[in-house]
Amino acid sequence: MTFQEISEILKQKFETAITAVKAEVQPDPYIIVEAKSIKEISTFLRDDESLSFDFLNCLSGLDLKGKLATVYHLSSMKHNHKFVIRIEVATEQPNIPSIESIWKTANWHEREAFDMFGIIFDGHPDLRRILMPYDWDGYPLKKDYQVPEFYNGMKVPY
Repeated sequence: MTFQEISEILKQKFETAITAVKAEVQPDPYIIVEAKSIKEISTFLRDDESLSFDFLNCLSGLDLKGKLATVYHLSSMKHNHKFVIRIEVATEQPNIPSIESIWKTANWHEREAFDMFGIIFDGHPDLRRILMPYDWDGYPLKKDYQVPEFYNGMKVPY
């Protein structure tokens, strides 16, 4: 199935939850969905026989200056098609429902996005730092992040 066909199916089923379709973006066109609808949309994408998105390739965080985003790259092994979803949330309230219960791969991906960008995945079973020390201050991949000069009395090399 093509990106257009999949996005049409989603627009018909979840009309108000789809806020934008970016079909012209290359190499990976994507749709933007409301954060509150991601679990319902993800479950549909996984369970619908004509779609069967059984694999979450990657989940990444983005800092869009004023907004944070999460990008989901999905694949169907059965039908050999791919699809990309993006969610954008305010930096001040970066809450997105976890999809870890839908695709177990999301567990560590969501933890990494939390650790690096401060995106909070509501309902995640173990949302804690995965790359940085547990007491690290701030989120290193946010554009406004300032690298500290010292951490626990040690000079931070940069």
